[in-house]
Amino acid sequence: MSRIPLKSAREIEIMRRAGGLVAETFRVLEPYVKPGVTLKELDRRAEEFIRSKGAKPAYLGYGPRHNPFPGTICASVNEVICHGIPDGRELKEGDILGMDIGVLLDGYYGDACTTYTVGTVSEEVRRLVDTTRDCLNAALDVVRPGARLGDIGYAIQSLAEGRGYGVVEEYTGHGIGKRLHEEPTVRHKGVRYTGLKLQPGMVFTIEPMINLGTPETRLLEDGWTVITADKQPSAQFEHTLVVTPRGYDVLTL
Repeated sequence: MSRIPLKSAREIEIMRRAGGLVAETFRVLEPYVKPGVTLKELDRRAEEFIRSKGAKPAYLGYGPRHNPFPGTICASVNEVICHGIPDGRELKEGDILGMDIGVLLDGYYGDACTTYTVGTVSEEVRRLVDTTRDCLNAALDVVRPGARLGDIGYAIQSLAEGRGYGVVEEYTGHGIGKRLHEEPTVRHKGVRYTGLKLQPGMVFTIEPMINLGTPETRLLEDGWTVITADKQPSAQFEHTLVVTPRGYDVLTL
């Protein structure tokens, strides 16, 4: 029997509302992802919108008591892989911004990430962003009852490495529900036909982080910001999904 908590139909509907609010927040912020806008302004707008809908920001204050995360969104620019702190930095033409948004609504979490291009980016960077999106879609395509977590990792790894990119291993997808991070751990590298077998009612995120250069990472002194060791750009896409009897359903659309 699986140790992974399976969600009831009622829980899934609440999580669909939470995920829908995440998607709405992206739509609200998207027009402001442009040169000259600060990460702090995006963060302020996100918090105001999320609270106006009766929800709470999932990330604000998250983490150890001595060093809680200080923002509503994670704002990861260029070489920042994940957990970028939304500060006074201004976006510039040619940047990429990985924006991760989480909400807590009616006791359940929603969580997703999108990487935006700011103005016109180089063809090299655009290919990175497109490949990362392709990796998420390739992983979703293998989700169904009886598939295994290793199939998800394999789909991402084989596509990204086949195009010459590095796949981040240290930071993973995760189960989600009444807690932001639950079992299972969803790795973005894997071996086919291995790992936990998927069952209807499992809810988790898939969130590949793909580097233009090597997969190595470095954690900055703030205890949150993770960058590429070689300072090359990194991109990320993430959805929360539920395994259904016939496949999967994305909850953050």
